[in-house]
Amino acid sequence: MSTPYGIPEAPEVLDRREGPYGEVVLRRHGGLQIIANGCFLMDTSDGRSERLLVDAALAALDPGAAEPSVLIGGLGVGFSLAHAAGQERWGRIAVVEREPAIIGWHRSGPLAELSGAALADPRTEIVEQDLITYVNETSDTFDALCLDIDNGPDWTVDEGNEGLYSPDGLAACARVLKPRGVLAVWSAKPSPEFEGTLRNAGFRQVRTEEIPVARGVPDVVHIGVRPG
Repeated sequence: MSTPYGIPEAPEVLDRREGPYGEVVLRRHGGLQIIANGCFLMDTSDGRSERLLVDAALAALDPGAAEPSVLIGGLGVGFSLAHAAGQERWGRIAVVEREPAIIGWHRSGPLAELSGAALADPRTEIVEQDLITYVNETSDTFDALCLDIDNGPDWTVDEGNEGLYSPDGLAACARVLKPRGVLAVWSAKPSPEFEGTLRNAGFRQVRTEEIPVARGVPDVVHIGVRPG
């Protein structure tokens, strides 16, 4: 957006909080944007790739799976959650989000308009915890795991997330998946190296689905299936 004189409008900060993992900012610049420690995370301008993340995971599941469960890593602006809740086939929908500010913006803040119906869905559960801790400690298992906590395996929001895309991190992801469960990972750019890591970690049917964008390289979803 621009002023009448063609000068781009400055982003409007709606909320700024110091959370357990650093600063988190919600601002309006055309749409709503989430900034974590100065790094742009996501906004409400599109949402196609977040919806594809969920669709790709569902399509890769056994067609006969009744009411499959999905674990979504990262609440973000809520596109993935809202899309999953809008699909009758899903059973349990669990979302792990480590930032209490983001959860609050969805429950009673500016993002509630996007996710209010999904949060009210009885299938939905919000878990306030770091995803890496969760996948290493939970005893729950899911039919699908959709990851959208970074800008991709090669562009993490903080250094602590890098291990999630390593062989050990992918082993932790596999432990929360049921046999033939699907791992779907969102990325702002293709990562052939990560595809190789998925294969080396034992995932099968590894592939990458592209989502065209207005400029630059396409967003992608990396897919892998746990053997079973």
